[in-house]
Amino acid sequence: MVRELDGTTRVVGVFGWPVGHSLSPPMHNAAFAELGLNWVYVPFEVRPDDLAKAVSGVGALGLAGVNVTIPHKGGVAGLVDHLDPFAAALQAVNTVVVADDGLHGYNTDGPGFVASMAEKGWSPGGRQVAIVGAGGSARSVAASMVYGDAVSVTIVNRTAEKASALAELVRPLCVGCACRVEACGLDEQAARDAVTRADIVVDCTSVGMHPHTDVEPVVPAEWLHPGQLVCDLTYNPRETVLLTAAAARGAETLEGAGMLVHQGAIAFEHWTGVPAPVETMRSALLAALERRD
Repeated sequence: MVRELDGTTRVVGVFGWPVGHSLSPPMHNAAFAELGLNWVYVPFEVRPDDLAKAVSGVGALGLAGVNVTIPHKGGVAGLVDHLDPFAAALQAVNTVVVADDGLHGYNTDGPGFVASMAEKGWSPGGRQVAIVGAGGSARSVAASMVYGDAVSVTIVNRTAEKASALAELVRPLCVGCACRVEACGLDEQAARDAVTRADIVVDCTSVGMHPHTDVEPVVPAEWLHPGQLVCDLTYNPRETVLLTAAAARGAETLEGAGMLVHQGAIAFEHWTGVPAPVETMRSALLAALERRD
């Protein structure tokens, strides 16, 4: 049932280009309904050339804030008034909050991933981590592993140069901690060594995403073993070819939907100041995914 909106309805949304694929509207609107909040979440399709105007309009229009998705996360980092330390380190924002002193930018992707790990009883502290991929999600996960006191983070990518570039970006975050950040190409022996010795393996690539679900995983199954947590950030399908292979090898697995739910829950709490109904958000997300299938 569509809720009636009025002059006191608080508005939040998501900036993206395109944005029709976003699963955030059903997830957040279910949360608002569950808590009886007079809030609404809507998608805003923002062309790259219009990003600065759109961001300046957030406060002027009375919005409480917005999420930011591809391709705007980097651009918004330079347009807000304040950045939290995690967003500043990555120069990427996925959540904007309107406050009396201006626009505050946050990045909830990495913390959302850590929260999804915690549901499985895992944390980065004292762990060796192998991250496959070198894009935006890999950047957030790598930084969250460093901030979470991992002892080592190895970036593995088909293109070794991109892995090295990400390692160079993340390495300065290790000031004051003992975390080692390394990089290698996927075809190097170092890649196999890194994945094999890792406690936590995170696939940040899109390999295995719907509709291309029958491809070979980036990480060969023989590199995986019991005692590992193998994570795939892809959330459609929920069980990817990598997770199926990892489970068959005796590893524990973590699907990508958890990160999406928890990054949204953290954003929800930044905006509303109240605890997010995480299970309601998860149910709405999974229902939306089923409708798409």
